[in-house]
Order: sequence, then structure tokens, then C-alpha cells
Amino acid sequence: MASVRAKPESGKLYIDFQYLGTRCREQTLLDDTIRNRKRLQQIAEKIDAEIKLGTFDYALYFPNSKKAASFTNLERQHLRSQSASTIKKTFPLFEEFAAVWWRENEFRWRNGTKATNRTNLHKHLLPAFSDSTLDEIDRQSVIQFRTELASTQSRKKGTLLHPKTINHITALLSNIMSEAEERYSVPNPCKRIKKLPVPKTDIKPFTTHEVQQIINAARHDYKCYFAMRFFTGLRTGEIHGLRWKHVDFDHKLILVRETYSRGRTEYTKTDGSQREVRMTDLLFDFVKKHFEESIRNSPNNFVFQTTSGGPIDTKNVTERVWYPLLEQLRLERRRPYQTRHTAATLWLAAGESPEWIARQMGHTTTEMLFKVYSRYVPNLTRQDGSAFDRLLAKEFSQPLPIDSSGPDTDKPSDPTQSSSSTE
Repeated sequence: MASVRAKPESGKLYIDFQYLGTRCREQTLLDDTIRNRKRLQQIAEKIDAEIKLGTFDYALYFPNSKKAASFTNLERQHLRSQSASTIKKTFPLFEEFAAVWWRENEFRWRNGTKATNRTNLHKHLLPAFSDSTLDEIDRQSVIQFRTELASTQSRKKGTLLHPKTINHITALLSNIMSEAEERYSVPNPCKRIKKLPVPKTDIKPFTTHEVQQIINAARHDYKCYFAMRFFTGLRTGEIHGLRWKHVDFDHKLILVRETYSRGRTEYTKTDGSQREVRMTDLLFDFVKKHFEESIRNSPNNFVFQTTSGGPIDTKNVTERVWYPLLEQLRLERRRPYQTRHTAATLWLAAGESPEWIARQMGHTTTEMLFKVYSRYVPNLTRQDGSAFDRLLAKEFSQPLPIDSSGPDTDKPSDPTQSSSSTE
């Protein structure tokens, strides 16, 4: 593996790497500084990747090197000495190209996305395609791979991988192969493969009575935490990453600017997630009291924190506080994320504007709002025809005849009279 080193006598950096069985040391004029080391390390990693792919050109990187000319000859000899089967391999292995693709893309992802992609790559894609060259991965092999995924056990004992997970894995493969298509002109076999249908997940928000039960029965140090979850709709990472500097007491607002995930504070899920959430008077009282009782309430400290001052752990809160509380109250076991759904349905039930609710939730449009939550308040979202009923009642002040025997009949027939008695 290529590495960056410094000569003790001069303090200048050089790159040390192996190429065609030869150790190479190429000197630079760069001083040994953190910045220069970082720049050279990036070049060293690129050299490593190209050597693995068989695309490394020594003279291109080191045109003034004495070894450049000799390596040109060595490269020719190396190609001639390869076996016929090796010569046929004009495309890199999937494993080799995936490593390059990963290094070029991982900086773009949030921590959660990076962890999920890493798991999917190493647990599913590499075992299936690592020994295949890019041109050997065709539509049939992808469909077969997906079929095998459908019968794979998930982390939850006794269950198979969810269609949504399978779609994510296939999409990751498609992204890699899409880049391979650009660089090597190999067709992307995932292009015309449709996603698996994903069963709709039914949400289970809490009722106002259940919300009151939970907050009343919660530990004193978690009352404000649960009140904020129920009355703001903040995502788990957003509430765990909330700092006091983002609580605007003057205007009763919570400024969502960061999220905490997998041990790190980072940017929110999307740009639309950057928002200001209004605190109700009830929640404001909870937050104000929590601030006064908090040992560490300086601006940069977390609103909800451990005894050591760090953000609270999601798994710890879920397993040791949330689920035991539901069990104590004999309420159905539901994920903490249902508090976000609860906030949305409470806002809708109160008659708040859908556009305002969408902004509070961090959605850029109301599409998700009506798609997921409208069935809980059909009369307010005008989804049950009641608006039409009210219009008819207003416009037709005189009731219309519901039953009539025809235009020539002065008086409706008696429904109790039989046909024989009329004769």
C-alpha cells in the first residue's frame, strides 16, 4: 500500500509504494506539514487504486523519474508474460471498482447512510459479485441475486429481508454500475429492473389521553423530553442533538439546525429539515422548567444529556425508559417514532393549516402529510364529502322530495297498502 514518508535529513516528503514487484520511492519538494501530507496521501491512494485496476501510468505521475522509462519496458514484459485468460480480462473486478467508487463517494453521505451502505456492500454485494468483472454482471445475475436476497434472514430473528431493504441494496448496486457504465461503457444491468412493491406501514399515533398518561407517568427527568417529542414532531436525531443555543425562549421557538446520529453531530436530514418549530404554551413551561433544573444549561450543551454531559443514547432511552413505560401503562408497544406521527395528527385534529404543519414537520410539500395522516381527520382535510353536504344544505334551504311516484300522481301511495286492496 502506498504511503507518505519524510526524509529525516531534508524534511521533504516522498511517496513509497510497490509496483510490479519493485519498491518505488519518489521524492517531492514538499515540506513535511499536515497539509502537504494530506495532499500526498490522496495521490498515494489514487496510485494504489489505479495499480489494482491495472490503469496506472508511471510516467504520467512521475515524468522526470529515472524509473519511468524502465517501467515502460517492464510493463510491456509484464503484459506479455500474462496468461491468455488474464489478458482477456479487460475490465476490473467488481470488488476493485467498488473500492474506488466507495472512496470517491463516502464523503457525500451522512453517518447513517454511510453505515447502511457499508453494511449492504460488505454483507450482500461483495459476497455475490466480488470475483466477477464488471462486464460479467448482467440482468439475469442481478435478478437472481435479488431473488436470493428475498429468502435471506434479516437481523430480526424469524423474519426475511424487507422489500424496502432489498430495494436499497439493489439501488446501491445500480449506483456502482452506473458509474462503471460511464467509465468502461459496460451496460448497467439494473436500469430496467423495477423496484419491489413495499407494503404500506400503518402508523399508530397515540390519543390525547394516552399522551397525557405517558407524560404524567414518566420519570421527572424525562417529562420534558416526552412532551417535546409529542408536541413538536422532532425526529429522534433532531431532539437528541438539540442544544440550548437553539432554543429561542423569547419567541417560543425550537431551531432545528443539527441532528445526532451514531455518535456524531451533523447536518439535518435535508435542507428542508432546517426549520423553526413553535412551542405551545404547555411545552414552553416544560422546557423553561427543564432549563432551570438542568445542571449544564450553557448554550453549547445538549438540552437532553447524560450525567457526563453527552447526548442521550437512542437505544438506551428506547429499551430502558420508553418500552418499560408503555408496559407499565399497559399501552401497545410502539416505536418512539410514533410520537412524531402523534404530533402531526394532533395538529391536524386541531385544525391547523396543512402548509404550516408540513413546515413544522420539516417537509417541503404537503404531499406526505395528506398521504400519511389525512385519514385521521377526514372532516378537516375535506376527504369525506362533508363539505359538499354543507354546501347542499346551505343552497337548498327547502328539502327536495326523497320519494315520488311520478309527475301525474298528486299524492304518494301508502306503502302499507297492498296491491290487492287498491283494486
